[in-house]
Amino acid sequence: MKLIVGLGNPGAKYAQNRHNIGFMAVDRIASDHGFSPWKTRFQAQVSEGRLGGDKAMLLKPQTFMNLSGQAVGEAMRYLKLDPADVIVLHDELDLAPGKLRLKQGGGHAGHNGLRSIHQHIGEAYGRVRLGIGHPGHKDRVAAYVLHDFAKADDDWLDDLMRGISDGADHLAAGDGAKFQNAVAARTAPARNQGQNQGRNQGRETPATEPKTAAPQPISAPEDTRSALQKLADRFR
Repeated sequence: MKLIVGLGNPGAKYAQNRHNIGFMAVDRIASDHGFSPWKTRFQAQVSEGRLGGDKAMLLKPQTFMNLSGQAVGEAMRYLKLDPADVIVLHDELDLAPGKLRLKQGGGHAGHNGLRSIHQHIGEAYGRVRLGIGHPGHKDRVAAYVLHDFAKADDDWLDDLMRGISDGADHLAAGDGAKFQNAVAARTAPARNQGQNQGRNQGRETPATEPKTAAPQPISAPEDTRSALQKLADRFR
């Protein structure tokens, strides 16, 4: 079984914040994969279902970001899981918007949600780092992550959510390469896709020339003269 955690802050006022992209991702997985309705457990909202052939629990801590580890630790211990069975999806300032990277173990890089999880279960869990870009200066980070995504972000954000959902079975199975391929198929489709269509756009397909029937030989008129008339005609 996998415990898949999306990080964010609870409440409608935070729902579209950049900091809540983890919540958005697990919401999309739950919706697309037929998970159970969300219910309150472990100081969190949880939804249960299957990804591929394995059971999975999706979890959204309701303790606010900087206390996320309380809910994650409680759920992990109840389910008798190891930190390696936990996957956390979270916003990542150091990746461009729409980019995604996987990481197993390591530091929290100053992310308050990860810092809290480190305190409760250690650092050996998996992470899906979801790029939201950086505001350019550390003094603007807090306002940036707690601000809603811009309208201009809708397209890449929707592609990223679709890709995560498409690859969720692979994520739960531990196949990071297939998971990232599924995301890339949505966020960075093959460059040559549609090129042939573009090259031919606006061009008319040449019409097929009508086939002309081959000329038929003209038959000579039937000679109805008698033998005597033919002989006489030769000497005229």
